[in-house]
Amino acid sequence: MLREVRKLAARKGVKLRTLIEQGLHRVIADAKSGGAFKLGRARFKGQGLQPDFRDASWEVLRDAAYKDHGA
Repeated sequence: MLREVRKLAARKGVKLRTLIEQGLHRVIADAKSGGAFKLGRARFKGQGLQPDFRDASWEVLRDAAYKDHGA
């Protein structure tokens, strides 16, 4: 890896130290931002939607989800 970085620094016309500092800055920035959000796969046991909701519109599903929750 060090050989590759040295070659890259030479091609860019910068010091090896500069590339290392840039890389460290990027690692720190990624750590602070938490990286990209990735939704994990979720699996649930059951047979899908309840019969009353199998062919329901989004509005019906939404209203049922928020029923008795002040919305």
